[in-house]
Amino acid sequence: MLALKFIRENPELVRDGARKKKIEFDLERLLELDASLLELNREVDDLRNQQKTMGKRMGGASPEEREEILTEQKTLKGELKAREERQGALKSELDALLLLVPNVPAAEVPEGDDDGGNVELRTWGTPREFDFPMIDHVALAEGQGWLDIVRGAQLAGSRNYVLLGDLSLLEGAVMRFALDTMVSRGFTPLSVPTLVRTETMVGTGYFPGGEDQAYKCDERDDLCLVGTAEVPVTALYQGEILEAERLPMRFVALSSCYRREAGTYGKDTRGLYRVHQFQKVEQVILDVADEEKSLEHHAAILQNSEDVLQALELPYRVVNVCGGDLGQPQIQKFDIETWMPSRGSYGETHSASRFHDFQARRLNLRYRGEDGKVRHCHTLNNTVAASTRMLLALLENHQMADGRVSVPEPLRPYLGGRETLGEPVELTPSSED
Repeated sequence: MLALKFIRENPELVRDGARKKKIEFDLERLLELDASLLELNREVDDLRNQQKTMGKRMGGASPEEREEILTEQKTLKGELKAREERQGALKSELDALLLLVPNVPAAEVPEGDDDGGNVELRTWGTPREFDFPMIDHVALAEGQGWLDIVRGAQLAGSRNYVLLGDLSLLEGAVMRFALDTMVSRGFTPLSVPTLVRTETMVGTGYFPGGEDQAYKCDERDDLCLVGTAEVPVTALYQGEILEAERLPMRFVALSSCYRREAGTYGKDTRGLYRVHQFQKVEQVILDVADEEKSLEHHAAILQNSEDVLQALELPYRVVNVCGGDLGQPQIQKFDIETWMPSRGSYGETHSASRFHDFQARRLNLRYRGEDGKVRHCHTLNNTVAASTRMLLALLENHQMADGRVSVPEPLRPYLGGRETLGEPVELTPSSED
């Protein structure tokens, strides 16, 4: 969240940032509560000082004066209690409002209402032109006996699936290649819980506001399934003060991810593009509160993901996400969209975000600088590879005329050296293609 002092001193900047992000919240009420609390805090401090003064007077007072002081103390105690109760109520309301204030987007974030306003920065690779009838990933995978959507739905409902045989192995190869790439670049691998406390979802900025996208356990456990390893990794040191020499910390984690996909009924229902469960390798950086360093980290984590896509020979484009498509916590976000032949367009596969100290304030994640002062960390994250969308892109971009799939060279060591997957089989485009 934003520091209250920052909001107090920069109300127009905060208001304009919310406008750019198309996020509504009651800034006037927040500032009103802040002013009321500041005045109330002064009153409470004054009453407590009066209590101390009366206590000192009691020692040398006569019996008659003591009676008078006791009466005054009783009145004072009642006034103090009433103000403390009011203080607590106002603080609770203010704290709840602070969680709704969006981070101020960078000046470089373009204006726009939704993803249609995202601005293309660059492309890599050329979308393939097929000299045979292109088959979408569902028809290809089902034809090879690699994908069972019907039984996946029987097991867990719609937008679930079962991967079989070579496609399951290919998923493992992609995830391990992404993980190994990051480890080779100095990132520390983590295995983290995918069930986290509600407070951790709040701390990383997913709650309040994203509850409808998360799978929540009942009130007995107060746990949620994460939609990304960003949540437990970023929150790993919540409530702690790190020493500056330990920073930056670079982490990478492979985890299962769960998303309800609320509000997407009837959208992208075919195949593996929009599903409820998948695997993902996520990169996270924690560092000192330095804007220039955050910009350098942002460029680096974006390049890490581009390097993975280039190694896998998957054409893509990078877009600067506009204000209306930017979430509450981000300062700026770059999406990578990979070419997906069956869609005839690019589809989002990666999101690289920087937050400054927005998440760290909510998590109370701090460090002690060389000057001895304690400050909140800056945080960043980006996808390295998300399994289902990567599989979609790999199957469709690397399909062969005989129904087999060519394996990009970096994945071959994870697949026993195999250069192709599947057997020659006659496939026909689905009626839904």
